[in-house]
Amino acid sequence: AADLAGSMRLNYPTNIKIVRVPCTGKVDVIHILRALEKGADGACVIGCLEGECHYNTGNLMAKRRVQQAREILDTIGIGAERAKMYNLSSSEGPLFAKYASEFTEEIKALGPNPLKLAKKKAA
Repeated sequence: AADLAGSMRLNYPTNIKIVRVPCTGKVDVIHILRALEKGADGACVIGCLEGECHYNTGNLMAKRRVQQAREILDTIGIGAERAKMYNLSSSEGPLFAKYASEFTEEIKALGPNPLKLAKKKAA
């Protein structure tokens, strides 16, 4: 979907960093938490439509892991809203651009990642 959005020259926020994986089933809780630890204000996982994963259940595993990350983020006071999962097909470039814009606005409304602020104060 991101490739299609790019080839269609659709606008979406330029501050989004795309990390490609063969399947969202390869995304672990630690990847989401590490992104936030390293300074990202939010982490979004975009996988195949449910029931249409090329690797059978990869997107379902990713969904569970994103939920686990959200629970951890709430527990430590960062906020579950900073992690989210969407399911898209490869033909949904316009929807990718829409979700990317919406997620970016949600994260901007939350403000900077508290971990980033804590690092600045410590330095």
